[in-house]
Amino acid sequence: MRRSRLAFRRSYVQLMSVILGGPVLGFSTGSTMAAPTSGSGLKPISQVALQDLVDATSRELLVPGAVVFLRTPQGDFTAVSGTTQLNTKNPPRVDTHFRIASNTKTMTAAVIMQLAQESKLGLNDPVSKYVPSVPNGDNITIAQLLEMRSGLYNYTNDPIISATIDTDPAKVWTPAELLAIAFAHPPNFAPGTKYEYNNTNYALLGLVVEKVDGKPLAKAMQDRLFGPLGMQNTLLPAGTVNTLPEPYSHGYLYGSSSVALVGEPPYSPEVQSAARAGTLLPKDYTGVNHSNAAAAGGVISTALDLATWIKALVTGRVLDPAYQRRWLDSLKPEDPSKPEGQKYGYGIVELSWGPNTIYFHGGETPGYNSKISYDPANDVTLIVWTNLAVSLDEQQTANTLWVKVLDHIYKLSPLPSPSPNTSP
Repeated sequence: MRRSRLAFRRSYVQLMSVILGGPVLGFSTGSTMAAPTSGSGLKPISQVALQDLVDATSRELLVPGAVVFLRTPQGDFTAVSGTTQLNTKNPPRVDTHFRIASNTKTMTAAVIMQLAQESKLGLNDPVSKYVPSVPNGDNITIAQLLEMRSGLYNYTNDPIISATIDTDPAKVWTPAELLAIAFAHPPNFAPGTKYEYNNTNYALLGLVVEKVDGKPLAKAMQDRLFGPLGMQNTLLPAGTVNTLPEPYSHGYLYGSSSVALVGEPPYSPEVQSAARAGTLLPKDYTGVNHSNAAAAGGVISTALDLATWIKALVTGRVLDPAYQRRWLDSLKPEDPSKPEGQKYGYGIVELSWGPNTIYFHGGETPGYNSKISYDPANDVTLIVWTNLAVSLDEQQTANTLWVKVLDHIYKLSPLPSPSPNTSP
């Protein structure tokens, strides 16, 4: 059965579906978020217990390497497991570079919001004002691209992407090529009528940034985000570059890249058996050129830099107070029938359980899976990355580990309570 999971794309899943299956130039010191509190929603955190959890989950999922970086009022906790490269003993670190995939969308959205607060574009402008020949382009707004409600076809769903990754991984893609793939398909629905996670939206937003800001997206991100925040190990590489800076982790996946991109084909029993027996190793996807992701998922970073980034974004250091409020107000239920469920906004996701609310995004691409998150009420920053995108039982590996860490550190678990009639 096909999973509703696309790489660079829906780099997170509904939590329940996993369970059941400082002021600087250009930045504002103001914030519409509540000031961090003492972390009263947290249990006492044990470094040993956290490490045991990461080790056990990595073994369970056959993840070659994993990093969990947790920053709380109780202190910083780092738990790493495994290696950055198979057949070596090279433990990953918080300064190890990896491909962050769709976490890039938080950055693309932030640049768009900065341009809006500078009155260089309007969030209600049609995309056709900046990019010609977009189907329904006169009726699709910048805001609808940000919040995944354009109705456009998602280019990473087309089999040509995964087929090319598997046969010509170093291919350099242009935004025009990717959009041509998307626009060859009819739109999925009328603009604004529903939510659907879609990389085409952010490929378009990258072009909007370049037209309005008058510079490449990589430079806009560096000038506006990475430089001011001191994120010295974060970059959007040039489209011709398919390597990562040292130190870096290799990235792995069993089977074709389509397993990560569109969730199929499923692993056969023979593949699962051989992998669990250790006679089949996952393929190395480190050298894939991520010009096929760019504004939707091309950034390379580290756990430490991402911890700086997600907290700065959520606490109002990236946008001024008025646009921080617009950013927060953009969050809408992904499923209208579940108004209290997971919400997606302008490149950010919100999940609440009991008194707790966490803002996050995720990233999945052939070779890597990751989660970046911040809870302002408890002042919790949680970064998770793994170098195996999908486990043999078809779980997003970092997502699974992220959920387990949340369950481990919060007094009120985000996991549903077991039924009284359910056996242990």
